Amino acid sequence: MTKSSLRATSIAALALALAAQPAAAQDAPAREPTAFTLETDQPRTPEQEAVRFDKADVSIKVLPETKSIEGVAVLDFTVLSPIQRLAVELDTLFTISEIKLDGEVVPADRWSNPEGRLTVEVPAGLAEGATPTLTITYGGQPRTAPRAPWNGGWVWSTAPTGEPWIGTAVQLNGCDLVWPCIDNSHAEPGQLDMHVTTPGNVSAPGPGVFTGMTENADGTKTWSWSIKTPNIYAGMINVGPYEEMTAGYQSRFGNTIPMHYWHLRSDDPAKVERLFGEFSRMLDFFESTIGPYPFGDSKMGVVETPYLGMEHQTINAYGNEYRIDDRGYDWLLQHEFSHEWFANQLTNANADHMWLHEGLGSYMQPLYARFLHGEQFMQAELKTQRMGLVNAFPVVSRTDRSVNAVYGGSEGPGGDIYNKGSLIAHTLRMTLGDEDFYEAIRRLVYGRPDPRPGNFAPRLATTQDFNAIVNQVTGQNYDWFFDVYLYNAALPKLTETRTGDQLTLAWDTNGLPFPMPVEVEMNGEVQTVPMRDGRGSLTVPADATILIDPQNKLLRQLDLVDDLQAYNRTQRAARTAR
Repeated sequence: MTKSSLRATSIAALALALAAQPAAAQDAPAREPTAFTLETDQPRTPEQEAVRFDKADVSIKVLPETKSIEGVAVLDFTVLSPIQRLAVELDTLFTISEIKLDGEVVPADRWSNPEGRLTVEVPAGLAEGATPTLTITYGGQPRTAPRAPWNGGWVWSTAPTGEPWIGTAVQLNGCDLVWPCIDNSHAEPGQLDMHVTTPGNVSAPGPGVFTGMTENADGTKTWSWSIKTPNIYAGMINVGPYEEMTAGYQSRFGNTIPMHYWHLRSDDPAKVERLFGEFSRMLDFFESTIGPYPFGDSKMGVVETPYLGMEHQTINAYGNEYRIDDRGYDWLLQHEFSHEWFANQLTNANADHMWLHEGLGSYMQPLYARFLHGEQFMQAELKTQRMGLVNAFPVVSRTDRSVNAVYGGSEGPGGDIYNKGSLIAHTLRMTLGDEDFYEAIRRLVYGRPDPRPGNFAPRLATTQDFNAIVNQVTGQNYDWFFDVYLYNAALPKLTETRTGDQLTLAWDTNGLPFPMPVEVEMNGEVQTVPMRDGRGSLTVPADATILIDPQNKLLRQLDLVDDLQAYNRTQRAARTAR
């Protein structure tokens, strides 16, 4: 059977192949995936490194009544070096009813999935250049998210109008909670086609480009989507009673970008209109600040979800309930949209570099506040970010780590990848100047300084890559900046001493070189003090009024922040003890 035939029959075969599968009892005790499955971005096996993942064609029937699914995944690979087995990840909560290799059923004793890494033995071997197709029929009750999106899985909810309202959020736990995949950023498929079958009274917006809807004889509908080079958690499920709002955005780069918002039909039309009005402003900000929207040949999409949000490529999840605050824009919508550049176009090569997603994405919010409302609003957001730093672990450990190890906070930076990453980016911008900073960001995101629609592709990068780009763009060595801010937990401490008419400044960075210049305002005039060996001095009159770093350009240790954080901890402990 040809590969096109395999894919063509996957939807039709779905109901028949799994019709005899018993639905899990509603009152059965909750089961959990294995510890292996609940991690993501773990090292690939040699077999996984020896293949290129060309395409995934995934058909999923969603069964809201039993909170279960039925699925068929057709996975195409190209073999790069000879192997004796194929391996993908799939949650053990799913029951696998059949596996085929190139259309032939694989005997049950030649495949196993004990911990969530499904291994299929190929006794005859697969030679370099072979193009095997693995077809996996599976189903059952997937993991229900305990606290989406942070503790992920499937969210089974009901819309205000009574219809099923379902979503998946699996960034921190992996694509294997939804479909068979290689759960590692280095193994994104070249293309993902998704066919989601739903009850007839709801729809299923998806990633990439809409390729059609089929009305089935049993009253269900199948919604088909296709996305190129998707992030590994971009293959998400959305089911609900949606209405769609659309418009075209005329990009400053000459192309027209389709904008789509799928919202619940019960939403207040005025709120929907107001939120949709933010789409074009955000696009203009990002395109003028960073560069072209990476997926303009697909769409800029947003879908309302029964959980807070997630940066799903071309269809970001939105659950902020149209809240209004003093920012002057919807922070959740803007933050998730930033990840189209910092997560989906640029993907970290390992979770240890997650700050490239979250820190640079978080810095887009103060910058956007300035874009909309001016300097005061940017500084207000930077101050809020500054008050929340923990500084317990380095932002980057320089060892490969899983996503949960980075996010957890007990052994990794946790929330510091957001706020500290943003403040590091701000300090870098203040140090380099806008021209060099934004060129470095463009090279990091697009792999080139002159991105235009069609001349770049999604890419992987590390903190070390960013360091090298900064050095290349500036023609100077900024290793000291990355060493102190990214690879060291403690913030640099600036001490100041006034003796007579001399002001002496010194950086304390645990012995690390740190020639960061310091601005000093003296009687209203600003001077820059060179700190080539971490020390510098300035002659000042005895009665002069001095202000160090008057524009707060530098991320550094501040007693006022440490004192406030200590006070807050004491107050919380006292309340707990009552």
